[in-house]
Amino acid sequence: MHPHLHTKDNAACHDVMIAFEECHARGFLWKSMGMCNELKEELASCLRAERFKTQKMNQNSVADKKAVIRQKWKEIDENS
Repeated sequence: MHPHLHTKDNAACHDVMIAFEECHARGFLWKSMGMCNELKEELASCLRAERFKTQKMNQNSVADKKAVIRQKWKEIDENS
């Protein structure tokens, strides 16, 4: 797998990544016959789910920051 996928953010997918790497290590013929396709799909769905969780967390963080900024602007407008 690509090194950038082996991060703390994708820790839930670590076992699937290892299994996928082991499948690919069996050789070209094993891969070309589609023996790793099921693992590939499982890994893709796992990474997609992890990315979705990260996106939701980031969206919530941004919403909180925007609420704080709105409150500060409201206080500035009230005091002006």
